[in-house]
Amino acid sequence: MALKTLEIIKKRLEERPKEIEKARREGQKVVGWQGYNIPEEIIYALGLIPVRIGVGGDDRMVEIGARYISTKNCVFVRETVGLFAENNDPYVQNTDILAFDATCLQTYRTAEIIQYYFNKEVLILGVPRNFYWPEAKVYFTKEVEYFTRRLEKQAGKKLNYQILADTIGLYDRIRNAIVTIYTYQAAAGNYLSWEETYDLIHAGYYLDRREYLSLLEQVLAELREKQGQPFIEAVEGEARIFLSGSVLPPGDKKLIKIIQEVGGRIVGDDLWSGLIPYLDVKIPENSLQGLAVGYLNRTPHGALPYLDLDTDRRIKRLKELIQTFKAQGVIYHTLRYCDPYTFKAKETKDILQKEGIPLLEIHTEYAGSDFEAIRTRVEAFVEMLKNRYDEEVAV
Repeated sequence: MALKTLEIIKKRLEERPKEIEKARREGQKVVGWQGYNIPEEIIYALGLIPVRIGVGGDDRMVEIGARYISTKNCVFVRETVGLFAENNDPYVQNTDILAFDATCLQTYRTAEIIQYYFNKEVLILGVPRNFYWPEAKVYFTKEVEYFTRRLEKQAGKKLNYQILADTIGLYDRIRNAIVTIYTYQAAAGNYLSWEETYDLIHAGYYLDRREYLSLLEQVLAELREKQGQPFIEAVEGEARIFLSGSVLPPGDKKLIKIIQEVGGRIVGDDLWSGLIPYLDVKIPENSLQGLAVGYLNRTPHGALPYLDLDTDRRIKRLKELIQTFKAQGVIYHTLRYCDPYTFKAKETKDILQKEGIPLLEIHTEYAGSDFEAIRTRVEAFVEMLKNRYDEEVAV
């Protein structure tokens, strides 16, 4: 039985576009943003409405986007451009300013295309290529400061640092709630699935953040009442799967449905549209520099280059999460022309193989033509995981 709060969230998401339209009529501005390193706290603290844009899974929209941007760009990028070309998405319609970061260079290219063809005002947040360098801290701090000044012009006021401190506290509570909810969905006897948890994260892209925190706390209260304290363990007959790789945005459910249909259970992820942005965010002080440092110290995005695998924080966090969620295998999902994640597939597989963790790479796009081929491969992988579990128990 679904949690009652999930039904409330579904209803609020249906109502949210009209609320945003009303807020704009009353003078508030909406910042549509996309990326991994946008410090959303600044947008919210300035009284602007942050909305994370971008959906997936619609091949028709991909084709529309391809009229404006090369087909050698990933389908998520092309669909994002298609959303602006068609201009039917209520969140795209109700954005006054767009903010993109340059973490993924294809996302940066998307910003240029949208600005050129659709006359949107676009702010770009520069991102260092290597977060480990001391110079990266200086560069990113200056970028965050410049980004803030441009947002201040849009808001018509200066950033109030007491409000910023309150907002940082709000976002910290949201992050902590999401991390705790992930523990519940991965536990035995769970009342919440990974897919429901993933949808819960995506609800936060659109809802007012204070209301969103309240709803997350209601979800946690329901889980504690029904489930007690979560205990994560492998259960007989389960194939516990961890998802990694390219973005799985709202609307892109093909791989998720296939895994469920063939008897797999997703228990965790390190996707930048999932759990990973909410982990390891420790903001040392309530300032722009504090925000910059806090974001730099998170697990770096997979699109950023890093050659020393022994000290790669992305790989280290991946192994920790697999262990935490008691995953038996990894499905590494790459979108066609998502080059950074595709290039890192083999190195990730080789590293996990040394740990005895099997990895299946799935390379796909939003068309349905590869559905059966993916299903066949995932089904074989799930059966292999179940057989391995049975063999380990027998020993």
